[in-house]
Amino acid sequence: MSQPLKIHIDGHLHDEAEAKISVFDHGLLYGDGVFEGIRFYCGRVFRLDEHIDRLYDSAKAIHLKIPISRHEMSRAVVDTIRANDLRDGYVRLVVTRGTGTLGLSPYRCERPSIIVIASTISLYPEEKYEHGLTVVTCSTRRPTHASLSPSVKSLNYLSNVMAKIEAIAAGAEEGVMLNEAGHVAECTGDNIFVAKDGKLATPPVSAGILDGITRKAVIELARARGYELREVELTRYEIYTADEVFLTGTAAEVVPVAKYDERVIGDGTPGPITRELMADFRNLAQTTGTPIYETEAAAAAAS
Repeated sequence: MSQPLKIHIDGHLHDEAEAKISVFDHGLLYGDGVFEGIRFYCGRVFRLDEHIDRLYDSAKAIHLKIPISRHEMSRAVVDTIRANDLRDGYVRLVVTRGTGTLGLSPYRCERPSIIVIASTISLYPEEKYEHGLTVVTCSTRRPTHASLSPSVKSLNYLSNVMAKIEAIAAGAEEGVMLNEAGHVAECTGDNIFVAKDGKLATPPVSAGILDGITRKAVIELARARGYELREVELTRYEIYTADEVFLTGTAAEVVPVAKYDERVIGDGTPGPITRELMADFRNLAQTTGTPIYETEAAAAAAS
């Protein structure tokens, strides 16, 4: 029988059954807070600094002052993974506005709460990485810059949830969300890339996407291989007629798309560029990052 997870809440570790927050926490009542999903591989946290920076940027954008330093936050992530004796898995890092009243005002909340959950994850079965996903267009649109910036990774993911419901109802694994102009933004939990005639393209941040950490890594890997890659507005036509389509995300990593809105992508199997970048990303993720077990990392470096 597996041991219960240790959950970090506000500087203390609790068994998962005892890990609780107040029903008056505004993260629960209003989705008032921010979060990050972070992966760790082979005893190293992948791009931890980038995730922490994005967390603090999201918090600043919603006028939420995180009560600990970035270094302390990084240590909380690493310490929670270590407390659960994990080497490969996923961290959900959450900062809520904290306990307040039933009113909307965030100024009635006493202090933000910090929650760190470290566990394992498998978003898609391995066969989907071999054969590709089925994806559809969703009617639910991405939030606009006129409301809350799509760059903020907030606790309110209801539009993504509704789009996911549409995708599942249509028999697909993922759904493409458009922005208010009708251009492709991103999927419910992943960024999207297309390959055509040996060139790559992905929607820009201005299209209403979350600037994914995995997205950035894949852009770096593609350019290192010499591929031309443009960040440009895309329509569904560019996806329908692409030679290859793949998605990127912290949980998904790099996963190919085989069919979109009943159109077969390319020949219906993951293409050569997608396979190259899948392999490159897995190698990068498994060989770089912030050490979790420092003594082991030091010993390995010395050997």
